[in-house]
Amino acid sequence: MKRRSLLQCTPALLFAGCEDHRRIPGSIVGGSHTRGHRLRDGGLPLTGRKEKAEVVIVGGGVAGLAAARRLRKLGVEKIVVLELESYAGGTSCAGQNKVSAYPWGAHYVPLPGRECTEVLRFFEETGIITSHDAAGRPIYDELALCHDPHERLFIHGEWIEGLHPQQGLPQREKERFTAFQAEIERWRAKRGRDGKMAFVLPVDASSRDPDILALDAITMSKWMQEHGFDSEALRWHVEYACRDDFGGHLDEISAWAGLHYFASRTGEAANAERETVLTWPQGNGKLVELLAEGLDDLRVNAMAFGVEVTNGKPRVKTIAEHGEAFEIEARAVLLCVPRFIARRLLDPAKASPDLVYSPWVVTNLTLDELPPSPGVLPAWDNVVFGSDTLGYVNATHQSLASVPQATVITHYEALCGQPPAKLREWMLTQTHAQWCSRALDGLAAPHPDLREHVMQADVWLWGHGMIRPTPGFIWGKTREAMQCPAPPVFHAHSDMSGMALFEEAFTRGERVAADVKAWL
Repeated sequence: MKRRSLLQCTPALLFAGCEDHRRIPGSIVGGSHTRGHRLRDGGLPLTGRKEKAEVVIVGGGVAGLAAARRLRKLGVEKIVVLELESYAGGTSCAGQNKVSAYPWGAHYVPLPGRECTEVLRFFEETGIITSHDAAGRPIYDELALCHDPHERLFIHGEWIEGLHPQQGLPQREKERFTAFQAEIERWRAKRGRDGKMAFVLPVDASSRDPDILALDAITMSKWMQEHGFDSEALRWHVEYACRDDFGGHLDEISAWAGLHYFASRTGEAANAERETVLTWPQGNGKLVELLAEGLDDLRVNAMAFGVEVTNGKPRVKTIAEHGEAFEIEARAVLLCVPRFIARRLLDPAKASPDLVYSPWVVTNLTLDELPPSPGVLPAWDNVVFGSDTLGYVNATHQSLASVPQATVITHYEALCGQPPAKLREWMLTQTHAQWCSRALDGLAAPHPDLREHVMQADVWLWGHGMIRPTPGFIWGKTREAMQCPAPPVFHAHSDMSGMALFEEAFTRGERVAADVKAWL
């Protein structure tokens, strides 16, 4: 019921209809924590029949799909990909309804830098990069480049363009922003004593200069304090970035990771500015679709619950979508899952107390239209200054329609500030109605009447949404140990890089595929 219809009701009907008006259709659609927790809790079935394959890939996220795609190109024929969820793609998966496709997680990729050779090649192979100019700079498909306006911030009662909250600030705070940007430009151009750039993607291509790596030992909060970046607005801006990419506050993220977020964006394009991003209505779900094309045996709702190696031959114990337990014997197994899951698969008694994963909540709100709000026109990425949530992206922003229309907005929240295990327990106690209210409350300042436009709301709970680069992790012993393969079992996942980024997951998948092919 719309506001006008409600106002036309008699008082009795209005009172009677209020409760129904508060109920928003939809459900908590993922993730499949009940199935996933079976791996932790035990009591799994005995396997029956057996299958054979050359390679079994456990995990149909970006790393797993990239590995499968590359192995197929290298001539490996019998590849089985097992994915626990009903969607492939991991945290890059997407959904769709009658209004639009929309993301369930990652929703963009910055322009890749020159070091991202595998990603650039993939973009060329799939037509995202259409050609190059005389200087060798990529020319991107215009439909993949984010349309203007890219970003806006709700502050002082209206939307402004961009995400820098400098409007209405005292002069000293504006100067802090200017100084911070100058410091980022210095780090963006800096090379270590080994000749490598200080911050690039993939992470392991960055400089190993000890003076630069020392940043990983302190928090981003401490680094900002040491450099006099004490502006409240600036600290909010940098903390927003840390929550957005790492799911943590300034005092939960290493300074190396925090600076990397800003200084590693060195990509270029002949037809776009450096800060432009690549996006689609379904976010990185578009890239998942491209990765999955041509894969012969991608099985969703398939839970791997054990990996055993006997006489050099690995076997993967699996529960199929219909509940049957069976084994797949292979020549090699790729565990393209977070390392805490990989450890459970190899040894059910092993946990991973030294790895920290940030929980996330993503709520997709289907609207009859996005209600007007004062200030800059609707943008792709919309953030509310001072909010604990991360705002929303508009799925139909890339549409060429010029009139108001139904749309889907994707609201993001990284749960942080308390121990992640405690937050995971709490998030499973919340109802669909509570998550809806939480999203609407987070957007109440710019859109006080948003509820009246919601036709449906669906929620995805990412209990272990992304690896968190806590101080000492990226350049510490734990991550270093994660890089060592033990054929015939191989690993590929973005948590091996310390950052849950498409570029890291894709590169890991591509490179492990080459290792597996060589080993075979």
